[in-house]
Amino acid sequence: MAHRKNIETSRNDTEFKLSKEFERVKRLLEITGLTGVVWQPTRSGNLSGEVKNDVVYIYEADEEKALQTLRHELMDYQISSKIIRPLIDIINSLIKLREAEIYKEKEKIIEHLSKLLS
Repeated sequence: MAHRKNIETSRNDTEFKLSKEFERVKRLLEITGLTGVVWQPTRSGNLSGEVKNDVVYIYEADEEKALQTLRHELMDYQISSKIIRPLIDIINSLIKLREAEIYKEKEKIIEHLSKLLS
């Protein structure tokens, strides 16, 4: 029973540290949009952490690796949300604009060819 209590205490300590670090880094990096951190230590798979539905999930069992993964995920989220996503949005808008122009040109050609074939 004492061993299980030590494991639970250790788990609670790690969860507390991750929560505190989440708030600290979120404040320092001025991150908005993330609501929390969930620690789900697993031994399987290559994934150390990820952001899903505005929550950071950490899969590392080792506390120090879990904290490093949390910092990594928060920095990745901030860079992606502030730099990469806006660029992708611009590129997608340009593609849509060009698609509309190409479609209009194609319709003109078809209309012209239809008149020639009549």
